[in-house]
Amino acid sequence: MSLNVVTLLYLVASVFFIQALKGLSHPTTARRGNVFGMVGMALAAFTTAALIVKLADSKAAGMVYVFSGLLVGGTAGAIMAKRVEMTKMPELVAFMHSMIGLAAVCIAIAVVAEPSAFGISAKGSALLPIGNRIELFIGTFVGAITFSGSVIAFGKLSGKYKLRVFQGAPVTFSGQHTLNAILGLGMLGCGIWFAVTQDWTPFIILTIIAFILGVLIIIPIGGADMPVVVSMLNSYSGWAAAGIGFSLNNAMLIIAGSLVGSSGAILSYIMCKAMNRSFFNVILGGFGQDGGTVAGKQEQRPVKSGSSDDAAFMMSNAETVVIVPGYGLAVSRAQHALKELAHKLGEKGVNVRYAIHPVAGRMPGHMNVLLAEAEIPYDQVFEMEDINADFKQTDVVLVLGANDVVNPAAKTPGSAIFGMPILEAHQARTVIVNKRSMASGYAGLDNDLFYMDKTMMVFGDAKKVLEDMGKALDNL
Repeated sequence: MSLNVVTLLYLVASVFFIQALKGLSHPTTARRGNVFGMVGMALAAFTTAALIVKLADSKAAGMVYVFSGLLVGGTAGAIMAKRVEMTKMPELVAFMHSMIGLAAVCIAIAVVAEPSAFGISAKGSALLPIGNRIELFIGTFVGAITFSGSVIAFGKLSGKYKLRVFQGAPVTFSGQHTLNAILGLGMLGCGIWFAVTQDWTPFIILTIIAFILGVLIIIPIGGADMPVVVSMLNSYSGWAAAGIGFSLNNAMLIIAGSLVGSSGAILSYIMCKAMNRSFFNVILGGFGQDGGTVAGKQEQRPVKSGSSDDAAFMMSNAETVVIVPGYGLAVSRAQHALKELAHKLGEKGVNVRYAIHPVAGRMPGHMNVLLAEAEIPYDQVFEMEDINADFKQTDVVLVLGANDVVNPAAKTPGSAIFGMPILEAHQARTVIVNKRSMASGYAGLDNDLFYMDKTMMVFGDAKKVLEDMGKALDNL
């Protein structure tokens, strides 16, 4: 395969990636976008494999190594994708980001060790052009930060591990930002040292520092900020790939990495706006402490509670019902029960719609994916900015496992979440809230919505409550 053919195939793969991003911008075209992405990645992978085999000293050995790697990685990815539950999707995304970061570090180490094998220097020479050294430095530290940061994010999202750094609550200590700054300057100094001398010592030190920084940047981040973390790490993984692409003079890595990096950065900015966070604080890893999300002792106030039968009766007599799904719905795996309930309400002439907050769940678009899995019609699903104005004319709002994204405290000056855009469910005529308990959300705040006269709490597991509501509708 000639280099001209390789370049052409890379260009075609790049067009597929661009079409994939375009398709993934809306739920109705997401499947098509995924197909474009898969075809583009397959084309890029096999083109690169063919190129590696062509450049290998032993063609047979090269083919064995390359296609063995493709087989092992592809099989592992297919098995994980097939087995993963929808509630575990954020952890899977974090894991994939960590693998991209680690791959960037491993490639950088291989290039420094044997630059001639990558065609960067003359055969037998160990010297790299200074431009390549700078690119390797950038790719290495971004990749290392992405790897260790994604590992911490995986642990926080999973919630299964007892280590303090894997807990959902922020981990902070005195002088944290100062330590990060010192380590950052030390890493920069080692990068300059490596760029000038190509010595292994500064390269190893900067890699270790970057791994440590990845941990320190993510541990002060609480569970409420996880959607931003996932999108930001996605951006980091893209820039890591692009940096290594420059070092290897690989156009495909540069283009694909830049697409992932820029789209991840844009998504992070959107997430920050949706949470009233500072984008620059996200980049610097300090956003877990802004806004004071520390839970205090909650005030004991009376609430109205009712049964699933009561809720079903209220919704059956409404003209309009808006459903607000949250992470509690995902935990209960209740999306199919929700679809069945909505179908029964529709048969009774009730106009049912769904309101989605950009940061509901544990990753960007988590609730959209959850509803799509249950094949809920896309024309019934509305984003926050499209439906907020309709809450005043809504008869009943059904909140399922959501908390902070419907908390009216966001309208109160001095509140820890003041200024955060919310779904204005409190404007509706009647509100029904399903939760397991009165526990606060990730922000650690009482939700005034739960104590309003218009609000009825229905306690219990979301799936069972929704199934009971459906049965009650059958008897009305």
